[in-house]
Parts: sequence; structure tokens; C-alpha cells
Amino acid sequence: MARINKKVKLFIVRMLAEFETPTEAAKTVKEIFNVDVTPQQCEAYDPTKKIGKDLSQEFRELFFETRRKANEELEAIPLANKRYRLQLLQGLVEKYPDNPVLMPKWIEQAAKEMGGLYTNRQEITGKDGGPLQTVNSDVPVPMEEYLKARREVLDEY
Repeated sequence: MARINKKVKLFIVRMLAEFETPTEAAKTVKEIFNVDVTPQQCEAYDPTKKIGKDLSQEFRELFFETRRKANEELEAIPLANKRYRLQLLQGLVEKYPDNPVLMPKWIEQAAKEMGGLYTNRQEITGKDGGPLQTVNSDVPVPMEEYLKARREVLDEY
């Protein structure tokens, strides 16, 4: 196992706190610092994992502070931004305007992004938005009558 300095350790803690995997962290450390670390070494800097239970207080505090900030700043991720998602959809519509398979899906997704309902479903309600009352709905039909009527209907077909 490679010995790593504090700068690399801090980098690994921040990556893991931002929900990167230990494998991704190890790969990035190799690219940036030219230091070979294993995913298992990286995982030891995640206090939420069993192997990271003995992590120093300094790294634990950094991890949880970074994680808190990462969760609060979701809008910094482009895909988490509604405008960005709509722009991507618009780009697809403009690039492939005659696609009969995907166009309805893109339109539906855009409607969902805007908070609208893209559906032909109609809800029918009774007075004041309550359930629809049918004629004689308060009178239960005896099971024998129901089964007799059902057989008559089915016999016709």
C-alpha cells in the first residue's frame, strides 16, 4: 500500500463525502497526484463505512461538513436544475423533430418538469369534489341478484 500525505487524504475525504465511490477516488488520486492507492485505502477515509470507524476526528468533521454542503448545494449540479433539463429536452426536439417514437416521451417529460400533468386521464367527481354518487348506490344488491344478472350478461356474449 502506498503511503499518502495529508493533502491526498483530505482530497479523498472530500471526494467520498461528495458521494464518489472509493474506486473513482482511487482513480482520480492517480490522475491528479500520480499516487497509486487502492479503493480499499480510500474507503478507510469514509466514516460511514465499517472500515472508516477509526477515522481521526479531524477527517470525520471534514467529511460530515463536506457532505452537508454537498446536500445543500444540489442546484450546483446541472442536471438538478429544471432549466438545464428543459434545455436538454429542447435540444433533442430540435435535433430530431421527426422522431415519432421519442417525441411523445420528450413532450411528456417536459410537461412533468414544468409540474404539469401530461395525461388524457379525466377525473370525474361529485358535488364539492366528493365521490360520484350513482343512482341507488346506498341500496346494496344481494349477491344472488348480482350473480343472476352477471350470468345473463355473459350468456348474451
